[in-house]
Amino acid sequence: MKFRTCVTPDGRFIYGVHKPSFTVRNLRENDFITTLGVLPDGSGHLNRNNFPKGDVIEPQADWIYEIPNPFPFKGATYIAKSWAEEKSENPSSIFLPEPPSVSFSTFLENQFDSKSSRKQTDKAFAELPEPMLLALAGTSTDPADLVHIAELCCEFVHNPDTGKPEGLTYQKNGKGAVRAEIKNRDLFEVLVNNIHLPDEYKEAMVLRPGVQGESEIVGECRGNGTDSHVFEYLRRNSYIPWGHYASNMANDSIRYQIKDLSLVDIAGLRHIYYQRTYTRMAEQLGISVPHRRKIISEEALEELRMKIKRALSKEVHGAPLEFNASLWGWNYGFDFAPSKYRLHASHQQIHQQFAMVPSKAYAENSGTGSKEISEELLSYSCGDLINIFIMDYQRQTGNSFFKDYLCAIRSNHRMDGRDDRDSSLIVFEDENVVLFVPKAQTSQWELQLMPIEPFGNILDTDSKVKSSLDRGMLIAMKILTGMGARMITAIEYAKRFDMPERDQHVLYCFLPKLPESPGAFSEAQLRWINGHYPEDFAIACRLKLADMAERIFN
Repeated sequence: MKFRTCVTPDGRFIYGVHKPSFTVRNLRENDFITTLGVLPDGSGHLNRNNFPKGDVIEPQADWIYEIPNPFPFKGATYIAKSWAEEKSENPSSIFLPEPPSVSFSTFLENQFDSKSSRKQTDKAFAELPEPMLLALAGTSTDPADLVHIAELCCEFVHNPDTGKPEGLTYQKNGKGAVRAEIKNRDLFEVLVNNIHLPDEYKEAMVLRPGVQGESEIVGECRGNGTDSHVFEYLRRNSYIPWGHYASNMANDSIRYQIKDLSLVDIAGLRHIYYQRTYTRMAEQLGISVPHRRKIISEEALEELRMKIKRALSKEVHGAPLEFNASLWGWNYGFDFAPSKYRLHASHQQIHQQFAMVPSKAYAENSGTGSKEISEELLSYSCGDLINIFIMDYQRQTGNSFFKDYLCAIRSNHRMDGRDDRDSSLIVFEDENVVLFVPKAQTSQWELQLMPIEPFGNILDTDSKVKSSLDRGMLIAMKILTGMGARMITAIEYAKRFDMPERDQHVLYCFLPKLPESPGAFSEAQLRWINGHYPEDFAIACRLKLADMAERIFN
């Protein structure tokens, strides 16, 4: 085959192994021998090994596995054998520890006598340098710390009887726009993302509808008999052309952590996505949607989906759709370094973002200074990258890529060749979907979810498949956060709605950011460095799923 993929036409995975041995010519002229310190017996420890006399000979360096990604546009994964074998001895060691408890207030109280502690504490917080305040706002587990910081960065309206915050003070700027009085925006953003901030402060500072601006709420979803409540916010002026939407846990359903998220919650977040996409597609196709100021039931939504599918089958030779693809993503978690590098996400509460992608943009020739439209430019949709590849794969092999991919997943063999350990990449599977560890992970803890049948987008999936996808998402996020992941990006690769029927499967990728893997020049080249075998990560995930299965499924 002319393209690089780890999937073969006979349904296997293939990858390369580098077994380095080499000699390095020594071109150094001088030695710079010095003492580094002392050994336990008092003798000096010298840096003599850093200055060899002759050429350096390495007879057998660490083996490196090179795994082409199943999808060539996603690069390749590299696994160092020695790192992976260390993890292989105990796959359950693949986890991150819980963050430690932090309380600056308690520390200060221990320094002062009881009579002066409150005054001294207030003064100490007020005089902390900003980097230390930012670190404390993000890491403190003491609500008292966070209240101190909140009072430093905002002007509150307090209840005169209880002293609790009831709202913020506002001012009008020069253009007449109303803005909250926030003294330190960075500190504010870090603070309101801390789960330990008391709920009444979360409510007043960031959760109450309207407190963050005038983005309209154009949908909602309530879980029958539960406290689950989801709002749909419209983002008019978006970085996504034509705006986007956010399904966001409402202020009366506080969900900062995945462990607090229920299956009803995830179904509500996703229902908002399905509902908005289906109604927009129906409007394009001239299909009547009678619902206004009312949530569309699951049954009515399924009827609407079928009408859209029938209309699309008749529109093959009709006018092209203006919007013909979906975009969906989920940033979970937030972090902000004291050096003011934003490390992940931008919003409080659990939320997901989605939009529809236009089929085209109008190209302009910037070289002539003319603003006349010269041609049309196909708009970008990440699902197209998969579609282009699977067409190429079929032309060259005569095979369906996803059939071969599923076969390779089900018949997987361990990379280390051992047959005394589990080789399965599958973490969870039901009759509709499979959650698995990709052979070539682009994040050290990447998981992927897809339907078993060739359903290419959310218009192809019926209620049962959508329900399985929703459950699979929750399981993936519960497992990853249960293992210690605190920042996760999830994205959808989907087929365009008006694309001819092919065997493309909609694919969801879950990509945790780990503390020691921030991404650097290797990742910029799509070279993904990993420290474990994918099979061992799958074992670790199944162990975590078994440990928390009752809490997920009940």
